[in-house]
Parts: sequence; C-alpha cells; structure tokens
Amino acid sequence: MPPEIQFPCFPGWLYHYSAVTSLCPMEEFQGTCWSQHIVFCKVVDNPSVQVVSKAPYSPCPINRPLPIVHKYYQSGDLLIAGIVSNVFQFSDALSFEARPSPSSSDSLLVFLQLYQNILALVFAVKEINERPLPVDQKTFCRSEVFLQLYQNILALVFAVKEINENPKLLPNVTLGINIYNNYIRPSSTYHAAMELLSTKRMFIPNYKCDNQNNVVAVLGGPKSNYFLYMADVLCIFKIPQLLYGSAPVMNNKNKAVFLYKMFPSWTNQYMGMLRLLLHFRWIWIGVLYVDTEYGQQFVHKVLPDFSRHGICFDFIAFFPSITFSNSFSDMVIGNNDLTSLVMGSTAKVVVVYGEIQTMIILQFLLRVAEYKEIPMKTKAKVWILTAQMDFTSTKIQRSWDLDFIHGALSLAAPSREVSGFDHFIRARDPPAEKEDGFIGDFWKHAFGCSLPSTTETTSDEEICTGEEKLESLPGSVFEMSMTAHSYSIYMAAYVVAHALHAIHSSKLKHRVPADGRRKLLLNQQPWQLHEYLKKVSFNNSAGDPIAFDENVELTAGFDIINWVTFPNESFLRAKVGTVDPKAPEDKMFTIQEDRIIWPHVFNKVQPLSLCNNRCHSGYSKNRKEGKPFCCYDCRSCPEGKISNLEDTNDCFKCPEDQYPNINHDLCLHKRISFLSYEEPLGISLASSALCFSFMTALVIGIFIKNQDTAIVKANNRNLSYTLLISLLLSFLCALLFIGQPKKLSCLLRQTIFGIIFSVAVSSVLAKTVIVVLAFIVTKPGSGMRNWVGKQLGNSIVLSCSFIQTTICTVWLITSPPFPDFDMHSMTEEMILRCNEGSVTMFYCVLIYMGFLAIVSFTVAFLGRKLPDSFNEAKFFTFSMLVFCSVWLTFVLTYQSTKGKYMVAVEIFSILASSAGLLGCIFFPKLYIIVVRPELNIKGQITRRLHKRL
Repeated sequence: MPPEIQFPCFPGWLYHYSAVTSLCPMEEFQGTCWSQHIVFCKVVDNPSVQVVSKAPYSPCPINRPLPIVHKYYQSGDLLIAGIVSNVFQFSDALSFEARPSPSSSDSLLVFLQLYQNILALVFAVKEINERPLPVDQKTFCRSEVFLQLYQNILALVFAVKEINENPKLLPNVTLGINIYNNYIRPSSTYHAAMELLSTKRMFIPNYKCDNQNNVVAVLGGPKSNYFLYMADVLCIFKIPQLLYGSAPVMNNKNKAVFLYKMFPSWTNQYMGMLRLLLHFRWIWIGVLYVDTEYGQQFVHKVLPDFSRHGICFDFIAFFPSITFSNSFSDMVIGNNDLTSLVMGSTAKVVVVYGEIQTMIILQFLLRVAEYKEIPMKTKAKVWILTAQMDFTSTKIQRSWDLDFIHGALSLAAPSREVSGFDHFIRARDPPAEKEDGFIGDFWKHAFGCSLPSTTETTSDEEICTGEEKLESLPGSVFEMSMTAHSYSIYMAAYVVAHALHAIHSSKLKHRVPADGRRKLLLNQQPWQLHEYLKKVSFNNSAGDPIAFDENVELTAGFDIINWVTFPNESFLRAKVGTVDPKAPEDKMFTIQEDRIIWPHVFNKVQPLSLCNNRCHSGYSKNRKEGKPFCCYDCRSCPEGKISNLEDTNDCFKCPEDQYPNINHDLCLHKRISFLSYEEPLGISLASSALCFSFMTALVIGIFIKNQDTAIVKANNRNLSYTLLISLLLSFLCALLFIGQPKKLSCLLRQTIFGIIFSVAVSSVLAKTVIVVLAFIVTKPGSGMRNWVGKQLGNSIVLSCSFIQTTICTVWLITSPPFPDFDMHSMTEEMILRCNEGSVTMFYCVLIYMGFLAIVSFTVAFLGRKLPDSFNEAKFFTFSMLVFCSVWLTFVLTYQSTKGKYMVAVEIFSILASSAGLLGCIFFPKLYIIVVRPELNIKGQITRRLHKRL
C-alpha cells in the first residue's frame, strides 16, 4: 500500500492501487489537492464491490474554499460593501430512492457502498467542471444571471463615484466598493460575509494584515431571509448593515440594532394597498405569497385587517419556493395546480406578496395557463405587487410575451430621476472594468457573446465585437432609468457617506488638523458609525428629506406604479399615485385614475372584482349562507326605505319631509297638502255649505214673513229662530275647515263648531220637551202647566250650551289646537292640518253633542204618538235619527281616513247633520206655508185636532 493512503481497508478487504489521469493537479478542492493516484478497497469474496479513495500526492495548505467568482472590487480608503443576489445557481434535484441491494446484509458493507457512491458523485462533479458540456447538456448545475439586477450594482458604483467627486462630502477621503454575489444560497452568504472580514484575496476571517478591506458598512438584499445569514456574521462585529430589500423578521433584538432599512415602513405599504383596493372597490380578491416567515406574517396579521375593512378572499395560496435544487421542470410542475387555482378564480384582482425573484415564478404560472383551456376573460387579472418585487426573468423567459404585466399596479419605494446615471451607464466599457466580476456573465447572457478577456470562452461561442451597447437592450432585459431598488442602494451609499461626513465634521469642531481628521476617520471602528447613522438627515438631489424614524426605517411613503408594456419587449413604470403617511388624512392616499392603463382584455375600463354583481341603488345586500361575506344576493328595499348607493348593507328611511320614489333609490320632497278652495273637493264642499246657508237664510226669511201665522207660532217661535240661526252658522262654520290652516282658524274651527251644534241640538231638545209637555199639561188636573213656556226652552238652550262652552274653554286653555304637519299619514304628502292639541277634549265635545242628540231622540221618540196637527215630535225623532246616524258614521270613518280627507269627512258630517235637521224639522212647515197656506190657520189646525181626539 502506498504511504499516501489516508484510510485503512477493513478486515476482509484488500488494497488495490491504480494510477489514473490527474483529476485536479495543484487545484484546491475542499481544502485538499487531488493526486494522480486512486486506491480501491475490494472485498475478498466479491471483487466487484469496491470503494474509491483519494490518495494525495503531496499535501497543500488550506487557504480558502471555492472562491466567489462574481464580485466587484474598487479600492478606497473606506469600503462600502454589498452582498447581492445577481447570479442564481440551480440544479436538477438528486433522488436517493433506490434501496441498497438485499444481498448486502452486512451493515458495514452497506455503509461502504454508500460511501463509494458519494465519492463517485464527487468525481463526477469534478469531471463535469473540468470538461464543460454544452448548455443544454449541463443538467446537474446551471447558473442564471438576473440581468435586470445588474443595475443595482451600477447604482452603488455610480453613487460612490459621485461622492468621491464631491469636494464638499468627505474631503480627502475616497470611498471604495466590495460587492459579493451570494448565489441565493445560505452557504455563499456566510462565505461572502466572512470574506469581508478577511484580508483581500486571503480567506482568513477576522484577520487583516492590510488596509485594503476597511469595510464601514454592508448593503444587503434584496431577499430578506438571506440578510439574516449575513447578519449572523456581521452583527458579531457590530458592522452597520443597510437593507435595500424586504426586511427580515428580526426576533433577536441584539441583531436588530445593527439593521437600517432603506425601504419605508411596511405598515405604510399595507395601508396603501388596503386603500388602493377600497378605492376601486375591489373586495373579492386572490392572494399569492412567498412561503417565508414574512409571508406568513402577511397572511396572519395583514389579511385579517383587510377582512375587517370588507375585503374577502377567493383563494390564499403560496408560491413554490426556488432553491438550489430546483429545476425549471420543478417550477412548471409546482405551478400546474396553482395555475388552475388562480386562473380558474372569478377574482379579477390578485395581490402578490413576493420578493425579487417572484416575478419569475409568476411568469411560469401564466405560461402554463396558455397551454390550458382557460377562457381569456377568466385569465385576465390585475396584479397588485408589493414593493419588494421587481421585474426579473430567466434566459428562457426573455422571449416570452410581457403582456401578463400590462396594467398591473405595484407599490414601490419612492425614487427620483438621478442626473448623470444614464450617461454613466452608456459609458460602461467592459474591457476597462477589470474588477467587475459580474460584467462578463452579464454581457454573455444579455448580448449572446463572450468578452475577449473571458478565459472561459469556448470555441463555439461568439466573441463580442465591442459595438454592443446597453441602451440597445430592451427594457425587459435592462432598464436605463434607475429603478426603485437601485435608487434605494444609491441613497444607502449617500446615507453612509453623510454619516462618515458627520464624524469627519465632529473632529473639525475639536480643531483637529485635516491630516489628523483623516487618520481618525480611517481608524474609526464600524460600530462607532451607528450613532451617526441613526441621526443622519439630509436632502437628496430632488430636495426630499432623507432620515430614519424611531424604528430605523426611512421616513417616507410609497409610489403607486402602473406597469405599461410595449411590443418591443420594453415596459414603462408610470407613477399614478402616492402613499404619504405624513400627509393629512384626506391626502394620505392619492391616485390619478385617468392615467391608469388597464389590461387589454378590460377594454380600457376599470375592472370589477366582485364575488357577484353589485347591488344597485334601491337594493340591499342579503348574505348567502355558507359563503364569504362578500358573496350575497340583492333584495329590493321594503316600502318606505331607500338605498341611494351600491352595495349597501341595509336600506334606510327618508327624512320625514321626503318619501321614496318608485325605484327606492331617491328621496323626493313631499307635497304640502290641505283642503283648499282651489281643488274640486274643496270647491264642492264650499259650494254645498253656501247653498245650504242660502237655503237656511231663505227659510228664516219665510218664517219672519209669516211669523204671525199659526204654523210659525206653534211650538215656540223664538226656539225656531234660534235653531235656524244655529243651523245657518253651522253651514257657515264648515268654511273654517277649508283653506290653509292657520293659528286663528285652528283655534276657532272645532270650538265654534262644538258650541253652535250644541245650541242647535239643545234647541231641538227644548222644542221636543215643550211639545211633550204641551200635551201633558192639557190633561185635567195636571200640575205642570207652570213649567211650559218661553222660560223652559231658553233655560234648556242656555244650560246645555253653557256646558259645551265650558268644555271648549277648558280645551283652549289647557291644550289649544295649532297648525301642524302630519308627516306619516300619507306617503307622498305632508298634511298641513290643525292638531287638536288634546284628542281627549275633542272627543269630549263630540260625546257631549252625542249625549244631547240621544236625549233629544229619546224624548221625541216617546212623544211620537201625539196628535198630528200639533205633533212635531215625529219630525224631531226622524231628524235626531239622521243626526245620530251621521255622527256615528263620522266617528267610524274619521278613524280610518287620512290626510285632508279627514277634514272633508268632518265637513260632510257637519253639512249632512245640519241639512238633516233643516229638512226634517222645517221643510214640512215650509210646505204648509208655501204650498198649502189654507192649512196655516188656527181654526183648521183646531178642527183637525178635535177630529184626532
């Protein structure tokens, strides 16, 4: 056995030594140099089973692990470092599904077989790296350059260039750059962080023997979880770390104090996103998120707040993650079910909580939809993107259509046009950028050719001519204007520079010479910068203030961006609104709807994202059982209620002076209604009252003309005049009920009516009593002769009228009637009426009149069989029957009538009852006076009386 063998063969095994071609002559691999010798351990009984081991030819020292190829270094007195994700490595996943052979029952044999497989795998990897395969055959490990993110590096380079050229900022001090790529792997992130702590080109963490790697701050991003790996190393040395991407969840407060977030507060972003959804009334949405700790917080803390504001979700799903072992096939398979879920959704708006690489997965998701039978209207979505996201794509996606993002809305950290950046990009000269380890792969993937200085160029690759220009690339590959992420990096460099300048200026206050100030600044420890970083405050080139709040986040809001794509594979980020937490409440969220370009499918019209059609005005929502609260049926508003807005939870009543229209979506002003002289009903009632008044006056005139005749003298002529005058006044009293109610008319109408009618009824009662008593006193020996006379009739009229007058007086003193509006009796009208003040007193007046009428009817009924010639009792009986019937009907009708028709019913009752008294009592006498005057003599009446007796 050669002396170089590092491991012994187990009992039952033999050594087999073989010389092979050198695998990695004088190259470092895992800290060891491979030799030209291979040793096999073979099983004695089974020579086919063997284990391969490396036998070092000569030992070599361990200097460093596999180097980070993609990096950018620019020397300077002080370095601003960065750990970025510009190049991504992925591979086809390895499967260990096959079990060991059943014949190998010995556990040691199984172990050695697995060990042999591991060594064979190492050998295969080394062979692939030594003999490059064509791109389409390299299935184990591939690299993908995010061309769009190369601008982030250039933004830092440009910022440092500007700072170094500014004589007023850090005079006599030159800033440098040291940027590493982390390949979106934790191991590479740790490696890059330790490289920053080592001497240049020597991987010995925490050991520096030169001043070429004097790092004062580190920029990290854009993925949040990889920033945590960076912080694990850098926080030990208290190095300031500025984050330009999504902030990680820092559970360790000791590490959080070294973190400075160059993005505004995410709380403001969620507030802006919520207001955006509510502004466009998008209440039925889908949610896609990255399955990280921050993504879980978004789902469990932010989305419930969305629900409290009336937004519900058709689906909430997470993207398949991209890791080192993902292949493109894994992405497509992982997106297959997600595509069916998202594209089959009825939600037209999808909120995407993602990170820098999420756009790649989103493109795969939509690409899969093209091969599924999904209707175009269903596929149409408005994507709402978080500020952490940016446009990124892989090589295979660069030929795909960009229309998927046309019309999308996103939030972005506020950015401004930076003067000179466009010229700086145009002036990039790859051969001159010796320290730029990114530009070679960028040029190769962007232009499809290799730079002449690239040593890895194969014979079948095209060499760049030098005529390639960045401005010739489409916007989907490389943008000439500075993006929001690049602007955050640009401002981060200025934040560090202003903090260093504050240190430099503080030494000036202590009168330290210029050379001394520079030396002190260069010897400054990174942890001493924190005090000045937290207090940094300056205005950028646009005049916007730059400072950190108490949570070490930028005191700024967000821009609302509308993505507009063009056929030449470019796009425009149009600013259409802002989210400014420092503005007044009504200006915190602003948006210009007329500037928004919507996806083509929606025909330039703002899309609706609802579970069902909106409930139009005149309808209210009725929630569906078992469905989210955003899903509902629409039911029409009930009678008396309206809804003048869409999607109201309940209908509401109109104000008292208004009523709903027929569609129940508008309140109309009620008409003021009262019984007037201009309308037909008022005219007819007034005419009737005047006609009856004229008739009554005519009867009075006839009676006065014939006052000495027997028929007029009979049964107390004065009571007849009193009754006729009261009837005349009753007819005229009806006119008080017609016309617009006023204070005086309301006071008089019911009380005068009550008193006049009491006089009329009491007159009838007096005449009835006198008639009955007149026949009683004619009997021999009657003692009631002294009661019959004028005094009896006057006493009855005065006493009965006095009681009614007393009731009316009490009514006027306690609760007088007054003009009032009845808002509720009629739907479309406000009834201007006289409010009785006291309903009790009103019915007391009616009850008392009813009492007088019943007494009169009873007395008249008892005297109905008296002789015809002198018997008015029959007429009184019939007149009181008519009177009581009219007012009994009035009481029943009055309760069921509304509006001005209540007044009409009362007028009709007054006219009908008064006409009944006039007709039943006086028309028979008037007939004798006018038509049969020969009967109107005392002798004729006496003769008829004797015949009757």
